[in-house]
Amino acid sequence: MPLLRKEPDAFPDDLFQLPVESFPWMVVHVRSRQEKLLARHLHQRSFPFFLPQIDQKRKRSGRIFTSFLPLFPGYVFVRGGADAREAVRRSNVAVNVIDVIDQERLDGQLGDIRRLQLAGASLRPHEEFVAGDPVLIKEGAFSGYSGVVVRERGRERLLISIALLRQSVAVEFDREMISRARPGRDLLASR
Repeated sequence: MPLLRKEPDAFPDDLFQLPVESFPWMVVHVRSRQEKLLARHLHQRSFPFFLPQIDQKRKRSGRIFTSFLPLFPGYVFVRGGADAREAVRRSNVAVNVIDVIDQERLDGQLGDIRRLQLAGASLRPHEEFVAGDPVLIKEGAFSGYSGVVVRERGRERLLISIALLRQSVAVEFDREMISRARPGRDLLASR
């Protein structure tokens, strides 16, 4: 059962056939959890946009609920010139508009994502970590601890250094157990 029905994630239907010369891409960074609000705003005014979404299923009280979440939280891809930029500004949810230098490349990459979606592929965000990134352990025996990425081993695991009692311990975690720590908040929350 969906919490809310899925909203359009691309407008118009021929979004990827529009020429980039006439309808250049811009990336709009929005306030937290305001992606769909901007998409609705643009859709009502007939401005082209792309907001790829994924479904997330959760079980509560024996029932399965489905939420539709942005694939790239905080960002909406918009096409158009000065009029589209003005519509974004008037939405009151945009934090920043990022101009796209390589229009063809972004158009191709977003087009690939759209084709994968339409083919039924299950897309999932994959957060990249590099040595020195502060992280928070979300699950398991070390849940709540923060650490720093020492190095990545292969595609599925990270090696984390956790400071306990002024000593470091190297522990290997599955990627799904790790999230990026928010400086000043998560780093202070460790046990």
